[in-house]
Amino acid sequence: MANSIQLLTPQHWEDYELIDCGDFEKLERFGNVILIRPEPQAVWPKGLSESEWTKRHDIRFRGRSATSGDWIKKNPRLADRWHIRYQNPEVAIQFRLGLTSFKHVGVFPEQAVNWDYISETLQSFSARQPKVLNLFAYTGGASLIARAAGADVTHVDSIKQVVTWANENQELSGLADIRWVVEDALKFVRRELKRGNRYQGIILDPPAYGHGPKGEKWKLEDHIAEMMRDVVQLLDPQEHFLILNTYSLGFSSVIVENLVKSAMPDAQNLETGELYLQASAGSKLPLGVFGKFRTATRTPPSGSR
Repeated sequence: MANSIQLLTPQHWEDYELIDCGDFEKLERFGNVILIRPEPQAVWPKGLSESEWTKRHDIRFRGRSATSGDWIKKNPRLADRWHIRYQNPEVAIQFRLGLTSFKHVGVFPEQAVNWDYISETLQSFSARQPKVLNLFAYTGGASLIARAAGADVTHVDSIKQVVTWANENQELSGLADIRWVVEDALKFVRRELKRGNRYQGIILDPPAYGHGPKGEKWKLEDHIAEMMRDVVQLLDPQEHFLILNTYSLGFSSVIVENLVKSAMPDAQNLETGELYLQASAGSKLPLGVFGKFRTATRTPPSGSR
C-alpha cells in the first residue's frame, strides 16, 4: 500500500542553492557561480527584485530558440567549466559542470533526494556488491552515488557525449569500473531480459521526449508502461529497489503510482510524491514526480562498505 504523497527536497548540498525563482526564470548558485536560467514551471512573480537578480548573477542564459541559446557573462574571463561536490552521510561525489547551448549545466539538483535513497538502501543490502542499472543516466549522478556505495553499476544513455561527461565525473570522484553503455534504453532492457540478468537496483529518469543512437523515438506517455513492465522483471526477487522519476508537465504522482502498481502489484514500501527545490527567497519550485519502492532494509553494520 502506498504512503501518502510526499514532497521532498535536497538536504545535504552545500555547493548548490536555489536563491529565487519566478517569472519563468530561476537564480541558482552552483559552487561559487550564480546563474540565471529559464524555468517554465516558475509561473509566479519573483521574490527578489530584478535589480537584486542583476546584482547577484554571474552568467545569464538568453534563448535564441525553443531549444538553444547563449550564455552572457558579466565577466568574460569566467570559465565555461567548473567543479562542484555532493556529500551525504554515506558517500561523496564530484561533478564537472559546463555551459551548454541547451541551458543545462550537467546536473539536476533535485535528484539529490533520490541519490540519498540509493546510497542509504545499498548500504543496508546484504549483497556484498549489489548490481545497479541506471537507465536514461545522463551525466551519472545516480551512477556515481551507487558506485561510491559499493555497487556494480551499469550506466545506459543514448547520447555518447553525456556518457563521456559521466566518465569524467567518475574520474573526478575518484571512482572506477562503471560499465558505460551507449544504447537505446528499451533495447538494452529487452536484451538483458533475454540474457537472464538480474539487478538489485534500477533507476529510471526518462525524458518527456528523446531519441536513441540509431534514431529510435522515445515519448514518455507512449513507452513508459512498456518500459516498467520489462524492467521489473530484471529485479532480484529477494533484495531490490526501483526509482522512477519523471519530469513532464502532464504527469502527476498518481500516474506514477498507477504505473508502478500495474507493473509490480506486490511492490513493497511504495513511496510516491513530488521533488522540489526550496528557494532561499521563499518559493518552492516543483521539478518532477517520483515513485520508488524497496524490499525491507536492515541497519548496516558499523564500518560497512
